[in-house]
Amino acid sequence: MIATGRVARTRGRSLNTVLRRLDSGQLLLICAAGLVAVAGVAHTATVGLERPEIAVGFGALIAVGELARLTMPGNREVAPIGAAAALGYTLLLDLSQNPLTHSALQVVAVIAVGMAAGAAPHLAVGRPPRLDAMARRLLTGALLAFAFRPLADPLRRMTEPPTSTWWPALAVMVTLIAISLLVDVLIAAWLRAEQVRTAFRVAVRDELNMAFPLGAAVAASGVLLALATHSMDLVALLVFAAPLLVTQVAFRKYAGIRATYLQTVRALSRVTEVGGYVEPGHSRRVSRLAVAVGRELGMAEPELLELEYAALMHDIGQLSLRDPIPGGATVLTEPEQARRIAELGAEVIRQTGVLDRVAEVVRRQCDPISADPPLSSRIIKVANAYDDLVGPSTDRDRAGAALERVRAAPGGAYDPHALEALARVIDRGRL
Repeated sequence: MIATGRVARTRGRSLNTVLRRLDSGQLLLICAAGLVAVAGVAHTATVGLERPEIAVGFGALIAVGELARLTMPGNREVAPIGAAAALGYTLLLDLSQNPLTHSALQVVAVIAVGMAAGAAPHLAVGRPPRLDAMARRLLTGALLAFAFRPLADPLRRMTEPPTSTWWPALAVMVTLIAISLLVDVLIAAWLRAEQVRTAFRVAVRDELNMAFPLGAAVAASGVLLALATHSMDLVALLVFAAPLLVTQVAFRKYAGIRATYLQTVRALSRVTEVGGYVEPGHSRRVSRLAVAVGRELGMAEPELLELEYAALMHDIGQLSLRDPIPGGATVLTEPEQARRIAELGAEVIRQTGVLDRVAEVVRRQCDPISADPPLSSRIIKVANAYDDLVGPSTDRDRAGAALERVRAAPGGAYDPHALEALARVIDRGRL
């Protein structure tokens, strides 16, 4: 009883934490998905399941996919197996040449129940799902179901003798899936623009570059799953689940490697703090500030990742100094010394053999604007100068004075666009 009570309290705290972190856009999306799910489940409970064995089979595969969900770069939660299974059930025309007539609302009910069943074990151990991500997956599936299921019967008739052609059905499937993927990208970009405070067009570009390829692979798997059931019966679920699971394991390893890489860079960046060369927290603050400025300037996610690495390690060259700079504030040193520190830091980073572009960003962070350094270098220079003057202080007057001091530097010292972006980020007060 005591253990059960503790588990219940853990679940409650996890849900409360998740709900507190949601913004208005996420709440709107979750409410819309909730209404659609309730409508689907209520309708299906009223009229009964059409071909329950098929609904249970696909629902179980959706649940497995949700159970095995993973987090991709950019904190994107995905469930490739569940999404492919939902697509396959939506696009089913027949099973072993027996017509299927399940409605769009039944599709919604199966997806919703499957997702809930897959999320329950995570919730039980205190790992609540991303409600906005689940809501987006459900709404995208519902959109496709409401568009495709009314067309299922006429499309199925085209596949029967004497015509027996699948091309019209396949064309409709591909077209509707492309539209649903585009809607999914737009919704994801809308949410991301609110969460990370970036321009909507930048968020759309990032979603197209980062998430669309996986979505296209899942869509292809869903179409093949729907077509395979025409002759393979429910065995197609097992046949197509295996390669999807292997692919998902590969994606999980890739995401894990990236996360470990970032943790290693963060640990390395703290060496200068532990050694007393810079103020505690300086590298992390410069990194957060630089990434916020980069987003303000419309940098893509791969560029932001490089910027984060470079900002975390921008002061690592100070380890070569015999006598640390007071407070580690390179903004107060002579330009030649600051440039030497940057070059030594770049040499250390280059020794890793895999961060050459990051090393170049660090090396050129002290170059004047006339030398045309990379945008990431200009951003780090501005963010570092500001944090050298402000530190961990949250005083608005001190922040304003520091920003004016950086602006008053001799011409060519700091990039004006980076400075204005920094001013906007500071004015919002949210990094």
